[in-house]
Amino acid sequence: MQYIIHRKEDRGTKDIGWLISKFSFSFSSYYHPLKNGFGLLITFNDDIVKPGGGFGLHPHVNMEIISVMLQGKMNHKDTMGFSEVVEKDWVQIMSAGSGLKHEEHNVGDEDVNFLQIWIRAGKTKIPGARQLVTYNDVNENLNSLVKVIPVNGHNAQLPFIVSIGKFSGRGETVYLPKNKKNALFVFVIEGAFEVEGRLLHARDGLGLWETGVVEMEALSNDAILLVAEHPL
Repeated sequence: MQYIIHRKEDRGTKDIGWLISKFSFSFSSYYHPLKNGFGLLITFNDDIVKPGGGFGLHPHVNMEIISVMLQGKMNHKDTMGFSEVVEKDWVQIMSAGSGLKHEEHNVGDEDVNFLQIWIRAGKTKIPGARQLVTYNDVNENLNSLVKVIPVNGHNAQLPFIVSIGKFSGRGETVYLPKNKKNALFVFVIEGAFEVEGRLLHARDGLGLWETGVVEMEALSNDAILLVAEHPL
């Protein structure tokens, strides 16, 4: 097994008032020569958007864009005709395909906190698509990882998997990669975990490759973990 740890305090930072971002990989004005993504996973941002702030209409192409809502309410409007408010405990996936534009703003009274994850598309120039999935299964299955992407719909054949788990006490679980050639990016949203003997605290990340079954144990109550599996 090979691994690399991405500590919370080592992330890049961008603070422009209405937006505070923490970057696990090189992004925007933050550049680190050893952090230019992790396989097909090229962006993993931990964003806070202040009330009234937001991203104006902007384009994407040939990218899978995943938003994991941790707090607050944010609207979504795109050139595919979708217009909706996305809230805490929802995950949005947008396949940019051959090209689309979208905008999103904090429409609530509290800060929005969401994880922004970009994965290079397995195929190019395909039609764009969007889907929302809920945390319901995650909330109902404590101490286990629940696959939230892909689900039935446009993204059922995507070449990556995103799982989220909520744990209490010293809940334990294991993760077996679907493809032994894939890499895993493990990110602690809340609490603390021991993953393959390595201690991770809230907002720490761990990249794994050339691995089989991965053992994970929660070390605190109300601990939340995300695992992204993707081609390296």
